Amino acid sequence: MSETTQKFYQDYHELVELMKKSDHSYNYELVERAYRFAEEKHGDQRRASGIPYILHPTSVACILAELGMDSESIAASLLHDVVEDTPVTLEEIVKLFGQEIAGLIDGVTKLGKIPYSSREEQQAENIRKMLIAMSNDIRVIIIKLADRLHNMRTIECMKEQHRRDKALEVMEVYAPIAHRLGIRTIKEELEDLSIRYLDPVGYAEIERQLEKKSKDRIQFVAEIKQHLYDRLKNEISNVYISGRVKSIHGIYKKTFMKGRTMDQIYDIFAVRVIVDTVADCYNVLGVVHDMFKPLPNRFKDYISTPKPNMYQSLHTTVIGKEGVPFEIQIRTWEMHYTAEYGIAAHWKYKEGITKKDSLDERLAWIRKMLENQSDNDSTDIVRTIKMDLAPEEVFIFTPKGDVINLPNGATVIDVAYAIHTEVGNRMIGAKVDKRIVPIDYKVRTGEIVEIITTKESGGPKRDWLNIVKTSEARSKIRLWFKRERRDENIAEGRAQLETEFKRLGIHIPEKETEKFLADVIRRQNCNSLEDFYASIGYGGVQLWRILPKIKEEYFKKYAEQESAAPVVITEPAKKRVSGGVHIEGIDDCLVKYSRCCNPLPGDDIIGFITRGYGVSIHKRNCSNVPKRIEEADEPDRWVKAEWADQITHETFQSTLQIMATDRTGLLADITNQLFAMHLFIHALNSRETKNGMAHIEVSITVNGINHLKMVISRLSGINGIVSIGRS
Repeated sequence: MSETTQKFYQDYHELVELMKKSDHSYNYELVERAYRFAEEKHGDQRRASGIPYILHPTSVACILAELGMDSESIAASLLHDVVEDTPVTLEEIVKLFGQEIAGLIDGVTKLGKIPYSSREEQQAENIRKMLIAMSNDIRVIIIKLADRLHNMRTIECMKEQHRRDKALEVMEVYAPIAHRLGIRTIKEELEDLSIRYLDPVGYAEIERQLEKKSKDRIQFVAEIKQHLYDRLKNEISNVYISGRVKSIHGIYKKTFMKGRTMDQIYDIFAVRVIVDTVADCYNVLGVVHDMFKPLPNRFKDYISTPKPNMYQSLHTTVIGKEGVPFEIQIRTWEMHYTAEYGIAAHWKYKEGITKKDSLDERLAWIRKMLENQSDNDSTDIVRTIKMDLAPEEVFIFTPKGDVINLPNGATVIDVAYAIHTEVGNRMIGAKVDKRIVPIDYKVRTGEIVEIITTKESGGPKRDWLNIVKTSEARSKIRLWFKRERRDENIAEGRAQLETEFKRLGIHIPEKETEKFLADVIRRQNCNSLEDFYASIGYGGVQLWRILPKIKEEYFKKYAEQESAAPVVITEPAKKRVSGGVHIEGIDDCLVKYSRCCNPLPGDDIIGFITRGYGVSIHKRNCSNVPKRIEEADEPDRWVKAEWADQITHETFQSTLQIMATDRTGLLADITNQLFAMHLFIHALNSRETKNGMAHIEVSITVNGINHLKMVISRLSGINGIVSIGRS
């Protein structure tokens, strides 16, 4: 075992020493009983690395002792694997150690024991369980974070892919939660260990550059600290100054993810000034700006506007006489405890904190997140963790001066729903710093956002679901559509499903649809096909998640009934002998044109002999036609086909995809041109794209490829048309 690995294994004696160094009054008798019990029950069990199993719970307990957690948390951490990995029951724990410790152990044990059909669903339900446990007793998740941290410290013995999977889960779930709870020490170490396994080359490169820079920078920071102390010691009492090195993950985000060089990152090495009062913080800021030149737009006041995880500090980037920029952080001791230990400071320093420290108030975001998820797909919570708990936030103001914290990239719609559900539902526009902005405007820190509402309950728009950033706004929009627009949801859901089925080549007779989807409908907790459509319509069911399974079941069930290249029959096939299409080797047969590619006279075509439905005609370049027929599953069923020399009284449906610069009157110009050519329009759909373009899909009747080319030529002359192609 390497020295690096060895230092992460801590025994009971080290735990006792850590507890003695703390200011806490620990119940040593309780902790020792818990240790002796765990040691006895784990017996000769060993970890994958070969070390005695008992060293894992003692190491977790040491992490909690460093955080300053209470006796019950430390005892529970020592016992947290006993119920899961030994014959001991939870009832025995209750009898021996009481309901409180048993409850903590039960909460930690339950987080990873739910078998679900997919990794995504399992992760989603685990997170939901985690949030519920957090809302009941926040110590459960702090113990779980310490458990995961020790696992990451000792993960070298696992296979590479398993290490990467665990590291990714940490980055997506555990590190964001540690950040949201403000436990910087755990968050940064979890992130650094994860990057080490997710990108070992990038990790090693940053380590190398840090080592290269550290000697010069350490001397530079030491000089700055001394210079500051000499100036401040006579003006402010009890001032403490230290240096801080940015975490490897923090540097990684700015170098590899944002494309900066190490020299462009000003806060790799920072100076931290800790004082007694808030007034002293601002006094220090004045002295710092007097001593050094501040960089424009590099000052952040997190004291007047704390981060959602309760972090408070003044950050300013300045330039010294040497011309080197560096960051200075200024905070009180109370702010420092909160910054380092987050929610754990409630236990570690609660006797020394004079400011109101309402735990219920600080944990309100957990209950809010659970409420937002109650009416939606459980897998939404994974995306919520990634978005709502992300480290980057923006702070905006309402006209009344209230501060609203939102994730980076949030829009004015997110602001509206953060203010109140009804404000979002009645929103018709927004002003930022007194000027009208688009509905998808992304707010920035410091802006004053005013939401414009109407007294009429018009409700949100469906495309808002694609615009909003926060899960809170998305959940409230979906809930409105669920309650207020059932008929509209059914129509929207049916249209979405039909579009996806067409794209995937799934063709189910309408009478068989509900029977075929019965299992899917049941799994989505819907009572009928209409309920299922409605859930798709308001966003409660995510099609992208269930379609792979539907496609798999479809081709299993219909493989023997339909051709490999599915064709939709919208009308009885007509007999074709000498007119229309000639089929090689077949004089008289039923012929139909495949709807997946809509072949037209003039296209290069091929036929496929179906079972019971004659020959379907495809374009040779159709996605359902194999490129090499001889390598197809049933090559004998593909036959040569060609258009007849003369086709009389035949019409064909074709769909055009039009891209154009969006403008008023565009659709009117297109439809007027089609009417002028005496064309029958089957369907016309238009939508606006994010880049200000219009995407128009129109289905028309034409006589053949030459007729279609003429139509395209006429439409191309319309002002603003960028491109026209066949669907």
